[in-house]
Order: sequence, then C-alpha cells, then structure tokens
Amino acid sequence: MSAQGAGAAATPAPKYTKKDFESDQDVRWCPGCGDYAILSAVQKSMPDLGIPRENIVFISGIGCSSRFPYYMNTYGFHTIHGRAPAIATGLRVARPDLKVFLVTGDGDGLSIGGNHMLHVLRRNVNITILLFNNRIYGLTKGQYSPTSELGKVTKSTPMGSADRPVNPLAFALGCGATFVARTVDRNIAHMDEMLKRAAGHRGTGFLEILQNCNVYNDLAWNVMYDKESRALHELRLQHGKPLIFGPPDARKAVIMDGVLPKVVDAGSVPESALWIHDERNVNAAKLLAGLFAPDFPVPIGVLEEIEAPIYEDVMLQQEQRAISERGPGSIAKLLTSGDTWKIG
Repeated sequence: MSAQGAGAAATPAPKYTKKDFESDQDVRWCPGCGDYAILSAVQKSMPDLGIPRENIVFISGIGCSSRFPYYMNTYGFHTIHGRAPAIATGLRVARPDLKVFLVTGDGDGLSIGGNHMLHVLRRNVNITILLFNNRIYGLTKGQYSPTSELGKVTKSTPMGSADRPVNPLAFALGCGATFVARTVDRNIAHMDEMLKRAAGHRGTGFLEILQNCNVYNDLAWNVMYDKESRALHELRLQHGKPLIFGPPDARKAVIMDGVLPKVVDAGSVPESALWIHDERNVNAAKLLAGLFAPDFPVPIGVLEEIEAPIYEDVMLQQEQRAISERGPGSIAKLLTSGDTWKIG
C-alpha cells in the first residue's frame, strides 16, 4: 500500500532527494552509534514515499533515539519521556492529512512509555512507530532497560538484572498491532525495505530496529552482526515463502511440531511439512516473535500485516454523526447547562 493511502495529503510532492530531508543541525550521537545508519536510511527513504515534506512530522520522547526530529528537515516534536504516542495520537486526530512518524527507544517506549505504547497500538492510530532497541539506557549512561537480558550487569544492576526482558514484537502483537516487523541497523537494504513497508501500512506500523550502542552495550546484537553468526541465524521472512535459513551447505527449516516450532535440516522433511510464512496469520506471527538464538533463528522482516478500523477515521465518523444528529454544539451552552451555581 502506498504512503499516500496511509494518511498523507493528496498534494503532489516535489521530487526530493535524501539531502532535502537533512536538517542543518549537528548530529550529536556518539561516534559509531547505530542511530547514524538509521537516520541515513530514513532520510533516504523519504523521497520514495511521495509525500510533501511539509506534511511529514517526526515525534519523539526522551533518549538518544529521541533526538531524531532535530535531524530531519520536516516538522517535529521533541516531547516528554514516554508520552510521544499520546502526542502522535492527538496530532493524527486533529490533522489526519499529516504523515506521522513516532521515534522511540526500548527505554522510552517500553518502560515509562509502555502504557502509552499499548494504547496507540490497540487503537490502530495511523502512524509509523520506529523503536530503536539497543537493550540499554544510553542517554543516562548505561543502566539496564526493559529489553536487557536476564542477568545483565549494568551500572544499575551490578549483581545482574533480575528482570525478564520485554520482547517488543510479542508486546506489539499482544496489544493488537496491525503491522509488526523487525530489521537491523547494519542491514541498510533491508532496513530501507522495512521502512517503506511500515510507512505504507494503513494503521499503526510497528518496526523494531535492532541497534548497536557501541559505548554502553557494544555488540548486544552480535548474533546479527558477526558474519558467521548471521549466516547461521538470520531468518529472512517473505510472505508465501518457507521458513528456511542457514548457509547454502547447511540449510535449516522451521516447521511446526504439533503446536510448537522446531528446527530441522531442510532436506529432511517433505515440502508439504514446511512452514509457509503468511503475514495475515496473527497466531503464527506470535510464534515467530518468540524465536531467538541460539535455539532458533532470528526472524527479520514483516511478521504480520492485517487490516482493522483506523482510530481517527472512527473518531471523525462519530464527530460527523453527532453534528448531523445534534447540531454543531456550543461550549458556552454546555458549561451553563443543567444545575449551575454562581459564586460571589
């Protein structure tokens, strides 16, 4: 689906280049941060969306990832910790002609902002969420985050984290998200593809980006960075294709063994036994979200894309119905209706 159908204005967009989306602000992330690659990929993908630059808005909360609006030559809001989903929802309801991106991190989006994230996902607000997941708090200098591994030693967990980590994909699916995908900051071509898919979805597009914090949690995703490990564990999801992964001389497949996924040698099972990926299968997406190394491959790509009513469309329909049935209304009449008292 085109981004035009995802809530952009009907005004034809000029022919932009990546440079048109680069702001004049100095980019202030640590040298080597994965955010640079994500920023470049987003700026590169913008011209292909076909949306006028003045109709694009980036909204963020607090954190390293949340400096993003400063670096995009579009409109933007740098808001408060965890509340970007609420701001984005309000903007979409007030200005449904705008294309809204929400940029957040594993801390901002899944800790203090977890409740707001839940509601924007279940409501299916027509926005695109980019969640940078580096398994650490970077801006505050290295505390454990909601996605940090069990036992993770950090400045705030010197004896190791006692918390089980949040799985962002499983969280989004559990909240009823209508588009859920994952990509990796070092896979530029795949990231570009996923950014366009997420932006083109009509409804809430949720894209987890595995991102490296080379200062406070370097190689947190080494399973997807190391060349040999990536060859063994990367599972590229493609709609209508079997779940096959691994190097050419050691191909593996994920099949269903009863109600649970199982890894087998690809050549040891008939084609009829292979698990064919279906982006419309919500239950299968939930199983895929739970797969991770070392016992399973790491899925990247679109886990799920389904259709559901758009929150702001329903709100607009209700507003129009109320006006047609009861008239435009008056705040003054509302405030003075019923039993009122004048004091003084």
